[in-house]
Amino acid sequence: MPKAYFQINYELQMKPFYLSTPYVPPTPPQPLPIKAPWALLGGISPEQFMRQYWHKKPLLVRAAIPAFQLAKAAGKALDSPISAAELRVLAGHPDSECRLIQRKPWKLSTGPFSSKTIPSISKPDWTLLLQGADALHPAAKTVLSWFRFIPDARLDDVMISIAGIGGGVGPHVDSYDVFLIQMSGRRRWRISSQGDLSLKPHLPLKILAHFKATEEWVLEPGDMLYLPPHIAHEGVSLDAGCQTWSVGFRAASYRELIQEGLWHLAESLDSKPSLAEHYQDPQQTASASPDTLPMELIRQLKGHLKDLKLESGATLLPGIAAYLSEPKPHAFFNGPDKPLSIRAFARYLEAKSLRLHPLTRLMRLENTVFCNGENQTEGESLAVRLCWNVLSEQHRLPALGNKNTGYLKDIGKDSNSLYDAYCSGWLLLADKTEGSL
Repeated sequence: MPKAYFQINYELQMKPFYLSTPYVPPTPPQPLPIKAPWALLGGISPEQFMRQYWHKKPLLVRAAIPAFQLAKAAGKALDSPISAAELRVLAGHPDSECRLIQRKPWKLSTGPFSSKTIPSISKPDWTLLLQGADALHPAAKTVLSWFRFIPDARLDDVMISIAGIGGGVGPHVDSYDVFLIQMSGRRRWRISSQGDLSLKPHLPLKILAHFKATEEWVLEPGDMLYLPPHIAHEGVSLDAGCQTWSVGFRAASYRELIQEGLWHLAESLDSKPSLAEHYQDPQQTASASPDTLPMELIRQLKGHLKDLKLESGATLLPGIAAYLSEPKPHAFFNGPDKPLSIRAFARYLEAKSLRLHPLTRLMRLENTVFCNGENQTEGESLAVRLCWNVLSEQHRLPALGNKNTGYLKDIGKDSNSLYDAYCSGWLLLADKTEGSL
């Protein structure tokens, strides 16, 4: 098998750093080498993975993160990037989405939680689930970036589960794809492609009533299991402090996407003068069926609908892209306490970089970039449009340098969407910590 690129390539070159405790996830290269084999995917390329496994069948990858295996061979123990103590603190943050699940009997509580309400690691049969960990900790954000060979329109977030021995959420089925990465301790996974998805009644969780596993594995730190939608599965912690990081994907219904596209289209109709005209029917004949919708009205409406290109879906796509760029409902942004002036902002971009706020979302439709639900490139200068496209591709804007003085002059001359996004807290100065949770 060819030497897998990506994690192993970094970790072999920088072995002392990547065998440090805790594990430090490597930042992926730009652009991602989607044709090269990756250790993360078991020695196959992202192109092969998408063709053979994505949305089709499970994949178990041993040593998906080779650093854990390298550390073990060197007689060292490598810890999770986020300690159990840190997870307890994050679970108490007011903006965190977390759940505490206890067995025997099943019980579900929602957070945030104080550290005292979370069971001790030594106690069995509990699990703490921390949703949206990528917005709370940079290590989780980095791990999420490993999977950008899958479109951002599908990428959702990282959920971290930490559990005592026996902890789990019971056998269940998800409607989305998921990568399950073992970061600490061991977890036993059992899966089934069964058709019986009936649930146990009167429980706070959706637990399958008749789970019959057909395959079973024990995952150790650094291992990963990919599951497509509708595969029944159950994970049970075998060690105290077991951590599993779940990289999940969203899949909106067609109804939801079309509704959002139509809603945004309706908002844009004010900019079409022809639609402001009143219906006219000088050719209308005397009608023997006055209660019937006139054919002349139908004919004219069809003409306007054709002008809107609804049959091709093209006019719905901007609204759909805007919708997919919207941040999660709980997202809240604070602008900088003392924002730079627009000229100082442009001077900053010459030497230093911008980054996204952890809760900021971007989506690109051709060369139009939407950020947090808003079109950022319409009516903007070439310099601003190019910056937004780089941000969309890389999730950061590198320093522009002194060779781009013309672009910097444009950015610093008049108010623009790039500067407005910085003032709103959507974009952060790379050397500042504001906006992080």
